[in-house]
Amino acid sequence: MPLPLPLTSPDSSASSASPADPASPKSRGRGLRPSRRTVLAAGVGGTATALVLGAAAPAEPSVSADAISAAAVREEYLHGWRGYQDVAWGHDEARPISRTTHDFFAPGHTFGLSIVEALDTLFLMGEDAEVIRCCDWIEQHFDPVQNADVQIFEVVIRLVGGLLAGYQATQRPALLARARELADRLLPAFTASPTGMPYTHVNLRTGAVRGKVAALAEIGSNAMEFGLLSRLTGDARYYDASLRAYRAVISRRSALDLLGTSIDVETGRWADCTSVAPNAPVDSFYEYLCNGGALLRDAQLSSWYQTLTAAILRHQAVRAGGRLWFRSVDFRTGRPNGPTTQLELGAFYAGLLGKGGAVREGSAYFDSWTAVLERHPVLPESIDYTTLAPLDRSGQLRPEYANSAFDLWRITGDEHYKECAFRWFLAMRDRQRVPGGYTNLRDVTAPAGSARSYDDLTPGYWFAENLKYLWLMFSGTPRFDYRVGMLSTEGKALAGLRPQWL
Repeated sequence: MPLPLPLTSPDSSASSASPADPASPKSRGRGLRPSRRTVLAAGVGGTATALVLGAAAPAEPSVSADAISAAAVREEYLHGWRGYQDVAWGHDEARPISRTTHDFFAPGHTFGLSIVEALDTLFLMGEDAEVIRCCDWIEQHFDPVQNADVQIFEVVIRLVGGLLAGYQATQRPALLARARELADRLLPAFTASPTGMPYTHVNLRTGAVRGKVAALAEIGSNAMEFGLLSRLTGDARYYDASLRAYRAVISRRSALDLLGTSIDVETGRWADCTSVAPNAPVDSFYEYLCNGGALLRDAQLSSWYQTLTAAILRHQAVRAGGRLWFRSVDFRTGRPNGPTTQLELGAFYAGLLGKGGAVREGSAYFDSWTAVLERHPVLPESIDYTTLAPLDRSGQLRPEYANSAFDLWRITGDEHYKECAFRWFLAMRDRQRVPGGYTNLRDVTAPAGSARSYDDLTPGYWFAENLKYLWLMFSGTPRFDYRVGMLSTEGKALAGLRPQWL
């Protein structure tokens, strides 16, 4: 197939509504309890500064408030980054409390995951010395040919995506070369499959594959990275593999235009016939149809997204307590099928709905999660959407709520989303900051600072996502083109970076 055309403009749904000046969007006067109305941003610029928002104010104080917010976000990011550097440099992830390391992909194997995840965030924050240090480590130590079985999904969105974003930020050829070599090692998972839907795991050294039952997110979260890699290298194999996998799934949708959860990639038979969208483990399958269609200017991906989303809104949208949620249904009949559970991972869907043109529904779903945040200072991993009570009380430093706030702010220019995002940031800072960085929580309902509440891990994605969304909202950085910039499901800036040759 012909390679996709270069991206010259964003999709129409985003471009028409993105704020012309990200530093000073309009406000509709809606706030939270409590909001950023009175916050002490201590330590920013060496002083404690009172941040007062909420009432109408002249333009200059509004800009200053954003600058204070951006500085606070940057300081917390660097606190987490210093924690990783101190105990885990060159390893995948840090355990900040025990001051030990964690191998994410396979025990005994490191890919410097947090280094790759942090590349474009550090770049956007202007931390060029750190970016150079990260690039040097990758050039000297990153090994894409390790004798390790790795999950295709995680490697694509984290490592391939991170290397591509780093290349677009710095123009260092070695980063693109590593991304291509790694993708070549992943391709057997696609080409060895009779249906073209990838196996879940591949050995990077031998090419041996395993895992024949794959969830939708594992099958379809690669179009953005593989499409961009095909564009940058002129090699269509990567995007061809991604599209073949997508076609195989879409062709097996039900008469209602719904999809199941997991499928046997060898036989093409559904292994789980429940549509759980937008929850994991199907979430980013839909995200990549919408974002991939825009990034790669592929009308087929965009059309599939609209078809499937219309069916989800028709058969799965439900109101509980006056709030919009999404129930699980049998994908063949549309009948409710399963408990009234909603995963925090699904909170990204509010922004995705907005980007796909359903701004009203996206805003309503965001408000549903905001109601959860008002009840629980840190969003629990899962809730009963009829009561907002937590089902899984852990807090895994998830970025999805901030992701949606960023997306909806770009679309609408509404100050409300910045207020919500900053409150979310303050809760994370209050509850999950430790001397060695940031950590997951075992129980979000435990008192702040309670030793029993802390887990001991800074996930690599924290460096890629959480504070990047807030930095972009408050900093107005000139290193990002807000008109055309696009992020992957892992928060990697795959379009819109304004490169510096580092």
